[in-house]
Amino acid sequence: MTDPVLRPFRAEDVAAVYDVCLRTGLEGEDATGHYADPDLLGHLWAGPYLAIEPEHCLVVEDESGVAGYCLATVDTRRFEAACEEQWWPALRTRHDDPDGDRGTWSRDEVLAHLVHHPPVAPDTVVAEHPAHLHIDLLPRLQGRGLGRGLMTTMLALLATDGAPGVHLGTGPGNTRALGFYDRLGFTELLRAPHVVFLGRPLP
Repeated sequence: MTDPVLRPFRAEDVAAVYDVCLRTGLEGEDATGHYADPDLLGHLWAGPYLAIEPEHCLVVEDESGVAGYCLATVDTRRFEAACEEQWWPALRTRHDDPDGDRGTWSRDEVLAHLVHHPPVAPDTVVAEHPAHLHIDLLPRLQGRGLGRGLMTTMLALLATDGAPGVHLGTGPGNTRALGFYDRLGFTELLRAPHVVFLGRPLP
């Protein structure tokens, strides 16, 4: 058995990255079977980075294929604008913006709403931490130091490319993730009902 390899994203990795996104899509748990369109999670949380800023996308691959990734942008505001111009319009023609009582929406409709109203990072978070990232690993690669390796490599890459600070968001109840980020030097920047924004300076 060979050791997993951390490497830059390649165009042929798109389907595998989407699969990892789905299989970690319920706060780290497998979301397979929970969505009528299994690609919706990937369209929201992975695809824009792969299409717009592939130079800041890393994957980790073992003998069974890509099983984790770290996706980032060096400039959140520039990235949000690029998504609005290049990524969301085509998806909006394929997914209607749901209306009516939000409490009755399906999981797919919740994500479709985000396609039409993508989240925007708070100004107070972006001011000193303009870069941001997402990281996901399948269970078979967890607990082996690969998440730290992905993060360390990405933080160095973002610093080299001029970002003075980086942020990310995680669920307030995700104690495992909060502990992981704390060990990497992230501190709380802002807390909202469903997300905690964490950040750290670079390098």
